[in-house]
Amino acid sequence: MKKLFTKIAIAVAGFTGVAVAQQDPQFTQFMHNKLIYNPGYAGTSGAICGNAQFRQQWVNFDGAPQSIALAFDMPILPKLGIGLNVISDKIGPMNTLFLRIPVSFLVQNVGGGTLGFGIDVGFLQKKINNTWITPEPGKIDNKIPGAYDALSNPELNKLTYDIGGGVFYQIPGKFYAGLSCTHLPGQKITGENEISFKMKQHIYLMSGVHLALNPRNELIPNVKVKSDVAASAVDINLTYMYDKMLWVGATYRLSDATALMIGYQGHNASGGLSYKIGYSYDLTMSKLKGYTSGTHEIILGFCLTQKVKKLASYGDDRFLN
Repeated sequence: MKKLFTKIAIAVAGFTGVAVAQQDPQFTQFMHNKLIYNPGYAGTSGAICGNAQFRQQWVNFDGAPQSIALAFDMPILPKLGIGLNVISDKIGPMNTLFLRIPVSFLVQNVGGGTLGFGIDVGFLQKKINNTWITPEPGKIDNKIPGAYDALSNPELNKLTYDIGGGVFYQIPGKFYAGLSCTHLPGQKITGENEISFKMKQHIYLMSGVHLALNPRNELIPNVKVKSDVAASAVDINLTYMYDKMLWVGATYRLSDATALMIGYQGHNASGGLSYKIGYSYDLTMSKLKGYTSGTHEIILGFCLTQKVKKLASYGDDRFLN
């Protein structure tokens, strides 16, 4: 019964877009991987940067969401940035693969920061397999893939184009803000029979500011708002960072979860390479809290900066920009 309930709930959320279940995957450590939300971010750090993020949501649920995001970006000209996003998202019988190439036009020295206007172009693959347990034995829903004794609805496995856009502004180590939208075409992916999946535009608003308490201690509030008009999710985060190396933080996702996070960033001896590792744990606060032991998320990243002949700064703030 538990497995049946889980698969039904996840499938309904995926097909109808309800239950704060926007079609884009959810990540708690959003402030460490901004490129997957906003193509305008590409190249704004002035470095060659990469991130790998893994999230296992709702542990102990059969078919629970599992998401992986890989992001890479760099400036290639003084006014041009480019990147790559690869995202895999699995929810019950549904698998979604996103591959997008973000390109941004960079305007330097705007109020002491960099303003990026970006667009990403790529494809998405939506697959829904027909390994299914029917909500009511003997009943057939032609809009849901599934095997029903002698009858069977085919799988949905379609590839289509994907386009997004965004504007991103940041003053490294001080402030950032971005507004973006994914899946701008909002196309309907149609398979055989009546099986189909409607992609919805997702709007993201992100911002954060570094508040220095003294040279070694700072507070960094971050916020992310995600909406597909029908439903919205708001993440409010407060991170404390010590010596530009160690951070701890807490996030509250309205009506859904609270999360704790910890991380470390270091630098090689020459100062050209920076690396980071972060972990977060979400405690579910919705109606699912009695059925799951929480959500785990890990992020790994690096930034490679070009060496310049000047006095070296104490650290590199890029990871929390």
